[in-house]
This record gives sequence, structure tokens and C-alpha cells, in this order.
Amino acid sequence: MKETVILCTKFGMGQTDLPELGNKLIQKYFSLLLEGNEAPAIVCFYTDGVKLVTTNSPIIEQLKQLEAKGTRLIVCSTCLDMMGLTDQVQVGIVGGMTDIIEAQIRAEKVITI
Repeated sequence: MKETVILCTKFGMGQTDLPELGNKLIQKYFSLLLEGNEAPAIVCFYTDGVKLVTTNSPIIEQLKQLEAKGTRLIVCSTCLDMMGLTDQVQVGIVGGMTDIIEAQIRAEKVITI
């Protein structure tokens, strides 16, 4: 996992008409990820995924723990600006699409959730 990049592009996980299901799945995913011995190198957040690093995120505590384990969390500044969420970021570093592309290029594996 140390050369893996995870892309979070939704506020939740999967496609469903039940937002609470998507939130439950993303919570479970990151909780199980934290239980493992290895953490991904980088998690990138863009489009609706940026909401996961803001004040009302259902996974903010898991993300803080992941960052403490050494995972870089990169958040799209353009997405935050367009959604008016820049002042609500609770974790990670605000970067640009260049940072996200660089992470993808350097990764051995890219996973989109």
C-alpha cells in the first residue's frame, strides 16, 4: 500500500439513492483501512470527495488518524473554492490538480472509491 494512491470523488462510497448507505460504506472502508498494518501513500479528494475533509464529514476522525500514520491527504483547491468549502477544511493539504496528477504518475497503483 505504500505506493498506492486512493482517489475519493464522492461524498460517500458507491452510487446509491441512499446517502446514508454511501456514508456508512465510506466509514467502514476507512475504519478497516486503519486496522491494517499498511496505509496508502496518498489519498486525493476532488469533486464531491472534498466534502469528506470538511467540518461535517462522517470520516474526519479516520482521516486524521490516517494522516498521523503518514498518509498524505491532498484536497483539490478548485473544488473547495467552487463549493465554498475552503474555510471548512479540517484535515489534509489543499493542493491543485497538478499535485493530484503527480501523485497518480508516481503511484504503482491508483484506486478510485
